[in-house]
Amino acid sequence: MTTFHDEIEIEDFEYEEDENMYYYPCPCGDRFQISKEELLDGEELATCPSCSLVVRVIYDVEKLKAENEEKHKADSNREAVRA
Repeated sequence: MTTFHDEIEIEDFEYEEDENMYYYPCPCGDRFQISKEELLDGEELATCPSCSLVVRVIYDVEKLKAENEEKHKADSNREAVRA
């Protein structure tokens, strides 16, 4: 069983679109990280690459999947308009 340092809502994470990664400050000075793909797969543990702390990400996987699909549709529409 994993012991969590904390439970953090996804809205409190910073999202880096270029990397498709979510980040949250860790007490050690680095950042907890979890990829969008991991979240879409149902993963909820964000780890810090510099220490042993782990946080649980609070989010609705179905809502994230729906938002992801909407974004892909909007991106596809923009590409079609450019072509």
